[in-house]
Amino acid sequence: MFVVVSYDIPDDKRRTKVMKTLRDFGHHVQYSVFECDVKMQVYTRMRKLLQRHIIPEQDSVRFYFLDEDTVKKIEVIGNAPVQRAVASRIIG
Repeated sequence: MFVVVSYDIPDDKRRTKVMKTLRDFGHHVQYSVFECDVKMQVYTRMRKLLQRHIIPEQDSVRFYFLDEDTVKKIEVIGNAPVQRAVASRIIG
């Protein structure tokens, strides 16, 4: 499944931990946005890892699930094309 993950975390240390966690699962496409092409089992693991780093009362992490037809319609202006996973992996 293709998931766009965006986050708004005011604390630098927590924000860095979230960014480093997401690097293991997807492509960093904007300052606080990742595109992840993962299987459900991998998504579940990613979500659990992210929950360890955030404070829900202060931070926001959003997951946008895109179906295959929607992914094909993504338009990009600039030099960062949509990248699909070669193979999913389980971290940890």
